[in-house]
Amino acid sequence: MKYKAVIVEDESMNSDFLQHLLVEFCPEIALAGTAAVLEDAVALIDRQQPQVVFMDIELQTATGFDVLQQVKHRDFEIIFTTAFDHYAIQAIKVSAIDYLLKPINFEELQTAVSKALERLQDREKDHKLELLMKNIKRPSGEDFSISLSTSEGVEFVPLSQIMRLEAKGPYTTFFMKGGGHLMVCKNLKEYELLLTDHGFFRLHNSYMVNMKEVKKLVKADGGYAVMNDGTMIAISPRKKDEFMTLMAQRLV
Repeated sequence: MKYKAVIVEDESMNSDFLQHLLVEFCPEIALAGTAAVLEDAVALIDRQQPQVVFMDIELQTATGFDVLQQVKHRDFEIIFTTAFDHYAIQAIKVSAIDYLLKPINFEELQTAVSKALERLQDREKDHKLELLMKNIKRPSGEDFSISLSTSEGVEFVPLSQIMRLEAKGPYTTFFMKGGGHLMVCKNLKEYELLLTDHGFFRLHNSYMVNMKEVKKLVKADGGYAVMNDGTMIAISPRKKDEFMTLMAQRLV
């Protein structure tokens, strides 16, 4: 099966190189067109309604986020491309969206495309683009949010409201400030990859904590963390030294 894709890239050399890589290494992708400026990109996406979009973050007079804000068709997987460590990379990562650094490596391209096609086949709806735009447009000083798909729908939760995460098989329960909790059908490892760079630490196979919500470290009985809500969580012996270092850094 072929998946329709478009490329939004303002440098013709980069666009040609990506096209070559797709033909050579991603035979499942059928390129339906390219665009270099905002207006053409919006028109191309709405006209072709692709399943995958390769989006340059910085265009000549706009950004890829401007394109996303204006398109009517948003039912696609997106893979961002950028020539440098862009300020928006953190927002992209916490929104669980892939990006590629230029010059694009064919193995990284294959991995990103494979993940995008898996999500298309599963028809998983995580509202990733909506979450990304929320994170990009958040006011200065406001925390990133994460999308949590529960049996009742999708919730956008600020990271600062999450106290801890607990794993139970393929499920993860998020415990919030104020006593609320949400259970999602994803394992803790996926959230470890998303949240480690945002002040969260996995101190046990079954637990991950918001370091800002750790009240104290108790060294007795093998070591455990006491959270602001009074919860006591045992620390894995192999994680103990790293956790103590993080606690010391937080107190400096």
